[in-house]
Amino acid sequence: MTQHKTLMILHGKQAMNEQVRAAVGALRERGWPLDVRLTWEAGDAARLVDEAVVGGYEHIVAGGGDGTLRDVAEAMVRAATQASLVLLPLGTANDFARAAGIPLEPEQALALLEAPVQAIDLGRVGEQVFLNMATGGFGSQVTANTSEELKKVLGAAAYMFTGLSRFSELSAASVTLHGPDFQWQGDLLALGIGNGRQAGGGHVLCPQAKVDDGLLDISILPAPQEMLGTLRSLLSDGLGLENLFVRARLPWVEIKSSQGLDINLDGEPLQADSMRFEVLAAALRVHLPAKSPLLNHRY
Repeated sequence: MTQHKTLMILHGKQAMNEQVRAAVGALRERGWPLDVRLTWEAGDAARLVDEAVVGGYEHIVAGGGDGTLRDVAEAMVRAATQASLVLLPLGTANDFARAAGIPLEPEQALALLEAPVQAIDLGRVGEQVFLNMATGGFGSQVTANTSEELKKVLGAAAYMFTGLSRFSELSAASVTLHGPDFQWQGDLLALGIGNGRQAGGGHVLCPQAKVDDGLLDISILPAPQEMLGTLRSLLSDGLGLENLFVRARLPWVEIKSSQGLDINLDGEPLQADSMRFEVLAAALRVHLPAKSPLLNHRY
């Protein structure tokens, strides 16, 4: 098998990760020409993707948390590169990787360089691109307010701990959503616009999402005022939520909220009164497991 030039863009915090170092060494011993670059500050991912394009790298590895993976994916779309992407999940939540079936062990994740390339969709809102999911409402507040210290101690469970501790702040957002043959207006507790399936450390908001169908999965958790007490109880128990969701699958959706809506975009905060989300079909070439749950298996 021909082995092509590969550039790893690794989050700076992972520079001394011994498992990553061992995985890189093992890949090089098998003959892969693999170079490593570290991010240090905002904008580094885009700069390093540009370096990969100019340098003729045929594969790019994004190593880090969900935010790093999003930054690299967005930069590759902006650069209009035909290089393929391997995701090396090294964060706390690793929501996209877990849903896609990507191994969390570095050597196994890097082995996907030898897996077939799949053209996958991305999401876009305004000028920003997202790989996994945009979330709004209480869920995005929980993600934004979960401290790095708590994530170090509890891992993905930190998100649930933060959510349980903030139930006294539970409130609804009044919004209007519309898309092709779809209209919804009311108060919502949580919103997911998914290319992937889960966010916030394992909370599955869009259970049927696929990354190669040319659609975004919309999941709305309505929150009429009289139901808030009930919802607190349901969320605490982790039971009974599925039947409450309103769901749609759309190529685009527009959201308006008179009081403004806080959105979490793969870890990137965003706030506006009006937003348009749309799918970028087959926008990125990614190495995913052949039986990934996020792929349509047509054959």
